Amino acid sequence: MKKNRGIVRISSLIVLIAVLAWTASILLKKRGKSDGASFDFRIEDTTQISSIEIRDAFGQTITLSKQGQAWVDEKGQCVSAPNVSFILEAANLIEFKGYIAEKSKKHFVNLMSTQHIRVRFFVDGSWVKTWYIGPPAQDHYGQIMLLESEENGLSSEPVMMRIRGLNGIISPRFFADRKKWMCTGIFALTPEQIASVELINMEHPELSFQVKTHGRGFKVISQGKELPFLDTANVYRYLQEFRNVHFNTANLELSKTQVDSVKRSVVYCTLMVTTQQGKSTKLRFHRIKSTDLQRNELGELVPWDMNLLWAELPSGELVKCQYFVFNPLFMGHVYFPGIMERK
Repeated sequence: MKKNRGIVRISSLIVLIAVLAWTASILLKKRGKSDGASFDFRIEDTTQISSIEIRDAFGQTITLSKQGQAWVDEKGQCVSAPNVSFILEAANLIEFKGYIAEKSKKHFVNLMSTQHIRVRFFVDGSWVKTWYIGPPAQDHYGQIMLLESEENGLSSEPVMMRIRGLNGIISPRFFADRKKWMCTGIFALTPEQIASVELINMEHPELSFQVKTHGRGFKVISQGKELPFLDTANVYRYLQEFRNVHFNTANLELSKTQVDSVKRSVVYCTLMVTTQQGKSTKLRFHRIKSTDLQRNELGELVPWDMNLLWAELPSGELVKCQYFVFNPLFMGHVYFPGIMERK
């Protein structure tokens, strides 16, 4: 009888241990899943991301969509490829940095409830994850973030995240200001694609000129007359300058009133390029005032900034350009000495 009771007790103990072990394993699994759901921000295959929606702390929103190998906004306008690359890099290399200290948790939760950047990722058109990007970590080597995913919903608390291999904060990569997303490219033309170029210099009209295709050759017109002698090799050298022309930055400093004032100011020069397909692009350039006298491209002392100038694009947008990039397009007399001879 005692032997049977002992067997029953041992059996009960074994069952109890098995139940406790099973319960513990379930709790550990749930804990692991819960923890993972808090910091599983990474998107392993970023090539599958089809669109990204960013809403900043001021309520501005922009949606970036992949079209073939390029990215555009919701209006179909080109967006900066390097900026998209920075986001995709962050999505692929983001990793867990640590939990927020219990005493600081309430403070950061309150901060994130009032001010955060929301980033929604879509794969093949379907939403997969949303990042809520809060303030920097206290050591500025990471970011306080909250995750929402299709699989696990909204995580219960924010955590500290970082980008693997990089020291710094994550938020500067995510912005909704459309001007910062503008593609900087203006011309990407080969000599064979160009039908004509016309430069009108308002400050020195004698330096104005036209380059036109003429049969299988070219002609250059200065002061209304065709140059009698022309080096075809120099024409090609000039036209090759249009292969990769970018402006420096979008207008991030002038108000609408100031922009209107620049547009009403004296035009330095205009540049119009027409392709063989008949598409024309016309740019208007305005000097930027300098506090000190500087030497211009002709060696004259002038009150202008000789590093940067404003350009008005065909869209009406005002952008900042470098003389280093545009002087080769303006200085026709360098390629065609006959222009200076007719001065």
